[in-house]
Amino acid sequence: MADPKVLSEITDGVAYVTLNRPEALNGIDLDLITELIAAAEVIKTDPAVRAVILRGAGRSFCAGLDFASAFKDKKRVARFFLAGPKRTNTFQRFSTVWRELPVPVVAVVHGHCFGGGLQLVAGADFRFTTPDAQWSILEAKWGLVPDMGGTVPFLDVMPLDIVQRLAMTGEVVSGQQAVELGLATGVGEDPLADALALIEQIKQRSPDSVAATKRLLYRNARGSERRALRRERKLQSAMFKSPNTKIAREAGMKKEPPVFGPRTFD
Repeated sequence: MADPKVLSEITDGVAYVTLNRPEALNGIDLDLITELIAAAEVIKTDPAVRAVILRGAGRSFCAGLDFASAFKDKKRVARFFLAGPKRTNTFQRFSTVWRELPVPVVAVVHGHCFGGGLQLVAGADFRFTTPDAQWSILEAKWGLVPDMGGTVPFLDVMPLDIVQRLAMTGEVVSGQQAVELGLATGVGEDPLADALALIEQIKQRSPDSVAATKRLLYRNARGSERRALRRERKLQSAMFKSPNTKIAREAGMKKEPPVFGPRTFD
C-alpha cells in the first residue's frame, strides 16, 4: 500500500497536517490535493482542535504543482478544474478550505514554497518561515496565472502592485523578504517553535470567540459596512450564549487562568 501523501495527527489540541512527498519536495499531485482537503474536513468537525499546523516533510515545504504526476489522468484534472454550481473548484479548495476552519491555521515554511505551495500557505491565517526559505508565485514561469485560490489572500496581505510584480515575474524572494513584503507573518530559525508560541497565546482565549473572530474578520474584509456591522451583532449575540464566554468571564473576575470546554461555535 502506498504511503499517504498527507499525514495528520492531533496532539494537545493542535492538528499537525504534513505534506508527505519528501522525495518530490512535496510537489502537488491530485492525490495530495484530495487527501489534504479530506484532512481539513475532518479537523473542521472536531471541536477539541484548537489550531492547525501546516508543514512539509523533508527538505522543503512544497515545490509547487508536480505537472508530470498530476497530469497523468487528464480526465481527473478536468473534473478537478470544473467548479459547476460550487463557488470553488477542487484545485482552489486546496487552499481556500483552511480559511473555512473555525480555528487558526499556521503554515510553517522551509526550503521551497513555490506556486501552488505558496497559494496553500496564503490560505493559512499565519505564516512563519526560515530566513533562507525560497518563496515564489511561480506560475509566471510556465505562462500561467495563479489559480489555486491564492489571489484572494495575496491581495489581503500585500498591496496590488507587489502582488502584480511577484505574479507577473515569478521572482523568488527569501523568507526574510517575504516578511518585509507582508507575505509571511514572522521569520526565524525555528518557525515551528514560533508558530507554537503564537498558538499557545491563542489557546488562552475562548475557542468560541477565536472561531467567531476569524469568521468576522474574513467576511468583513469584503462587503458593505452595513453587512459588516450586522455580522458583528450576530456573532456577538452568539458569544453571549457560549459556555466558554461564561468561563472566560468568571476566570477573569477571579484572576485565574480559564479552563475552556470544547468549541461550541462553528
